[in-house]
Amino acid sequence: MTYLVVLSSASSKKEARRLAAVLLKERLAACVNIVSSVESHYWWKGKKENSREALLFIKAKTGAFAGIEKTLRARHSYSVPEIIAIPISKGSRPYLAWLNRVVGK
Repeated sequence: MTYLVVLSSASSKKEARRLAAVLLKERLAACVNIVSSVESHYWWKGKKENSREALLFIKAKTGAFAGIEKTLRARHSYSVPEIIAIPISKGSRPYLAWLNRVVGK
């Protein structure tokens, strides 16, 4: 079994909480951590921008990625939301066993 941490920024803590609730309800994620305030600097439509955002750390099975991406794209306020998956190469056995039990895919 392989696992991921999926990163996604949101426009606010309220939006991040809403997205986390959906991912958990649909059993796509075992846990979602929300960092309520990050400062993002990026290029958008040819201009350098910056904004305050919330950052989601979504822990899931690799097989759930397609569902996570579909859910985030459908429910996110951004037209191009950040959806980046980082494989978990190692982890605590009890934690990964718990993640395996609680995530549906």
